Amino acid sequence: MKNNCLNLWKICLPVLLSAAVMTRGQNEINIEQNITVMGMTKPIPVSLDGFTGETLDVLKFDLYVQGFSFVAPDAAQYVISGSNAGNVQGRVMDRIARSSLLARSYTGASLRREAHAFANDIVLAITGKNGIALTKIAFKDEASNGDGEIYVADFDGHGPQAVTHDGAIVAAPAWAPRRLALYYTSYKLGNPDIFYHDLATGQRRAVARYSGLNSSAAVSPDGTRVAMILSKGGSPNVYVCNADGTGLKRLTTTSEDSSPCWSPDGQWICFATKINSRRLLAKVPAGGGEVQTLRTVGVSNPTEPDWSPDGKWIAFTSQMGEFDVCVVPAGGGSATVLVRGEDPSWAPNSRTLICARRGPSYRYVLSLLDAPTKQVKDVTRVSGSDSQPAWAR
Repeated sequence: MKNNCLNLWKICLPVLLSAAVMTRGQNEINIEQNITVMGMTKPIPVSLDGFTGETLDVLKFDLYVQGFSFVAPDAAQYVISGSNAGNVQGRVMDRIARSSLLARSYTGASLRREAHAFANDIVLAITGKNGIALTKIAFKDEASNGDGEIYVADFDGHGPQAVTHDGAIVAAPAWAPRRLALYYTSYKLGNPDIFYHDLATGQRRAVARYSGLNSSAAVSPDGTRVAMILSKGGSPNVYVCNADGTGLKRLTTTSEDSSPCWSPDGQWICFATKINSRRLLAKVPAGGGEVQTLRTVGVSNPTEPDWSPDGKWIAFTSQMGEFDVCVVPAGGGSATVLVRGEDPSWAPNSRTLICARRGPSYRYVLSLLDAPTKQVKDVTRVSGSDSQPAWAR
């Protein structure tokens, strides 16, 4: 069995946020399997044997939200076995092809993080796609008085750490790509202003403090530009600037714009707007130009778009009496309703979404959704009401 050493990566945050970086061997198994994303596919049947306690719970959670189901060994296509006595050891066999896909031992981290690393390797071995079990999310935790703080946690909600301590209304966290840094809106200084926050040092600075609304920061894929909603011109519109707030440029003059997001190639900004009293999705060239509307056939009142990292899909919220998470092809067309919820954010794998859903006492809980199978799992809640999730990518 190949040994896989896990090196813990300690990041000194004011909130003592930590993450583990898993090192891999040289010979990675990459089995290609065609999975039709958003094709409403059936989950991949696997069996689990030999794991107990937290390790078993982690593996089941991680695999379920990436499109797997759990069956008896004689009904499984893939048999996953191993142990967690001291450290995680695991194997994956293709029962149909009678071949071994993976055999690995994990050391150097907690059993929980070793289980996450094994789940990632399972996903890679079976689907040929990278797993998401070691990714991070950011979100807003809101108290009953409306104040809140921005939190960062593992993708399953484990290990939440407060990033802000503002004791004020906060909103819309957005990750800087490939960095431990966030943009978000805070009322700490009495006005909804956009801040940049370096999680490694705890330092933050204002990026947009114009009169009126400064909100909904969205960072370009290369990290050099930020789209945002400002009302300095009289109505909420889409603006873009450099990452440090300089070079501000207005992109739209439409009505009631909100929730900008970037195409993966950085060429377009998608946003929600209102044209002729109709709420719809639109996009505008990131450098400026004509606004183009996007059809969402079958649903109405679309808001809160998020462009998938592979560029194929836009997830959004539709309000038709209730709030629903939907997806539509990036060029517009027929929309698919996935689950009751709102404010979706794509994982790096372009198939799993995190969204906010109404829980008990009308408080929001965060939920993970595997879009092709519609399998849903709630994440661990901090307290109060958790919403506005953003997935680090």
